Amino acid sequence: WLTEMEAAGLKFYSANGTQTEGMALMKSLGINTIRLRVWVNPASPGWNNTADVVAKAVRAKNLGMKLLINFHYSDSWADPGKQTKPAAWAALNFTDLKAAVATHTTEVLTALKTAGVTPEWVQVGNETNNGMLWPDGRASTNMNNYAQLVTAGYDAVKAVFANAKVMVHVSNGWDNGLFRWNIGGLVGAGAKFDMIGMSLYPQFVAAGWAAANQQCLANMNDMATLYNKEVMVVEVGMPWDDAANCKAFIADLIAKTKS
Repeated sequence: WLTEMEAAGLKFYSANGTQTEGMALMKSLGINTIRLRVWVNPASPGWNNTADVVAKAVRAKNLGMKLLINFHYSDSWADPGKQTKPAAWAALNFTDLKAAVATHTTEVLTALKTAGVTPEWVQVGNETNNGMLWPDGRASTNMNNYAQLVTAGYDAVKAVFANAKVMVHVSNGWDNGLFRWNIGGLVGAGAKFDMIGMSLYPQFVAAGWAAANQQCLANMNDMATLYNKEVMVVEVGMPWDDAANCKAFIADLIAKTKS
């Protein structure tokens, strides 16, 4: 959101009231990595298109921060409830859809490389609980197609940045059954990927954030044991107006993740 917020005139301030550029402020607070979402052909003025992503990535690199590039493979938000194909890809057959994933991935990453930016991690899909690029890649109806799309993204990433770690990102990090089904299904179908990414929004867990974190830790350990892959919690959120619980939640989750 950073460039969009700046364009709207929003400004960021340190605790002592000094106006500070947003990424630099985060770095001063101990954050070392920036995550940037990528949309294919977003509506005007094009937030999260290739040019916007490269501009933000260069700013992060110039601050000495690491980068996670997050491909949604959509023109807008992709999440568990919607994995809408980009309009330009809507009529493609499955072979051409895989090629479009590869071409888009290659083009964005090549633009980053040209700008002197090397991401540490690349997500192929965002919160793909039931796959991506529906209906072709809907995991509950065609796990093999979902796996082929993940692999198309993986191969494109590695061709540009051989050392970048490719991540599959699933939400509801407390839900071990979902992860065993999704990640296990990908592994069983021969998908290529390096890491598992999780989202955690504990307001959706009736027992509260502490229980959600405990279940997430158990799930992280289970994924590492079952599939021998690194796990990262890449997205978290709690209600903004509950600051004390937000701080307790994220401090506990950081500790559990590091453990």
